[in-house]
Amino acid sequence: MANHKLKNQYKVFIVEDNVLYARVLKKQLLDDQLQVKVFHNGTDFINAMGEKPDVVTLDYTLPDMTGKEVLAKIQDKIPNTHVIVISAQDNISTAIELMKNGAYDYIMKAPDTREKLSNIIKNIYKTDQLQTENTNLKEAVKEKYNFKNLIKGNSREIEHVFELMNKATQTNISVSISGETGTGKELVAKGIHYNSRRSAKPFVAVNVSAIPEGLIESELFGHEKGAFTGADFQKIGKFEAANGGTLFLDEIADLNLNLQAKLLRVLQERELVRLGGHDLIPLDVRIITATHKNLAALSADDKFRQDLYYRLLGLPIEIPPLRQRGNDKILLAKFFVDEFCRENEMDQKTISAEAKQMLSNYHYPGNIRELKAIMELACVMCSRDVIKPSHLNMNVDESVQNLLAQEKTLEEYNNEIVKFFLNKYNQNVRLVASKLGIGKSTIYRMLQKHMDN
Repeated sequence: MANHKLKNQYKVFIVEDNVLYARVLKKQLLDDQLQVKVFHNGTDFINAMGEKPDVVTLDYTLPDMTGKEVLAKIQDKIPNTHVIVISAQDNISTAIELMKNGAYDYIMKAPDTREKLSNIIKNIYKTDQLQTENTNLKEAVKEKYNFKNLIKGNSREIEHVFELMNKATQTNISVSISGETGTGKELVAKGIHYNSRRSAKPFVAVNVSAIPEGLIESELFGHEKGAFTGADFQKIGKFEAANGGTLFLDEIADLNLNLQAKLLRVLQERELVRLGGHDLIPLDVRIITATHKNLAALSADDKFRQDLYYRLLGLPIEIPPLRQRGNDKILLAKFFVDEFCRENEMDQKTISAEAKQMLSNYHYPGNIRELKAIMELACVMCSRDVIKPSHLNMNVDESVQNLLAQEKTLEEYNNEIVKFFLNKYNQNVRLVASKLGIGKSTIYRMLQKHMDN
C-alpha cells in the first residue's frame, strides 16, 4: 500500500491475547506492507494510543478488560481510528451494540478470518486515501483561490475589493460585479465562490454576449429531446449544471428583454422547466453577474428590466481600472514576466527603471489583459535579461488621448507630458527640451522635484 497522509505507513494495531493467533494475523497483514504492532492486553494498547493507529483489530475478550471498554477508550481519545472487533462469540446483539458504539466492523474468528480482515483493511485504506486526496484537493483549491493569490495587488483600491469579496463569501447574497473590460471580473467571481460554503459545488460561467440569441435560452435552461428542430437529445442547461453551486453570468447587460423576463421568473421561483418539458426542476443556485456597462443607467432607460436589476444587484463590487491602481501596475508586470519565463523555460528577466516608468505612465485601455499581453511580448522581444522601454509595445497614441481622463493640476499635467516624451525618446533630455520648446534646466528641475517627493 502507498503512504497515507504524512505518515510513512498505514498503522494497524492488533489487540489479541492469543499469541499464536496474533502472530498469524500479523503475518497476513504484513503481506500488505502495513506497519503492524501487536498488543496482548488492553492496558498495553491504551498506553500506546498516542501513536494514533489508523486501524485497530480488537479481540472482544481480553485478560484485563472487555473489548467494549477498550472501544470506549478509543472513541474518547482517538475517535478517527477504525476499530474492527474480532470475537469467538456468535452474538448478534453484541455485534449490533458495538457497531452502535463506533466499531467499524465485527467479524467472527473462523478459518477465513485472516482474508476477511485483510480485505476490510484494504477497503478502509482506499476510503481513507480518497478522503485524504479530496481534503488535499480542497486545500489546494482554497490556496489557489485565496484572494491575494488570485488577484495580484496591494493598492488601497484593490484592498477594498478584497473586503467586499470577503463579505460576499459569508452569505448567499447575489453579487453584481462591474468594471471595464479586462479588469478581472471572472476572477473576482471565482474567488467569491471558492471561498464560500458552496466551494465544493460547481462554478459555472456563461458569457451571455458570446452565445447567439437563438441559443441562449436553451443554454441557460436546457431543453428536452424534440423541443425544437435539431434538438436530438435532452440538454441540461447551465442553471442545472450549477445546482448547489454558483452561476456566473458575464455581460448580463446583453441579455434581451424577453429572456430577462424568463430569468427573473426562474430567480423568483427557484425552479425551471426545460424547453419542451413539463417537469419543475428545483434550483439552489447562487447568482453572480458582471458587466462593463452601466446597468443602472440601462435600467433607467428601460433597456434593462428594473425588477431584474434589483433582483441581481445584491452586493455590488466595482473593480477599479488598472490606471487607478498605483504601484499594482509594476507588481502585475513583474508577476506576468516571472510567470511567462517560468512557463516557457526562459531565464528570469528584470524590468529596467525606465521601463517601469513607462509602464507606470501608461493608461491601459485594455486593463490587466493588455498589461499581460505587453509583458509577454516584452519577454519575447528582450534577448537579454533586462526589459527596456524599446521592448514594450504600447499604444502611446491612446495614452496621450486619455491623458485628460483624470483630473490633475496643471503642474501634474506638465509633468506627465514631459515624462511621456522622455520615455518616447529614451530619456534624451536635450531632444525633449527641443521638441517641447522648453529649457533643459526646466526638465532637470522637474525630475529633481519628482525625486525629492
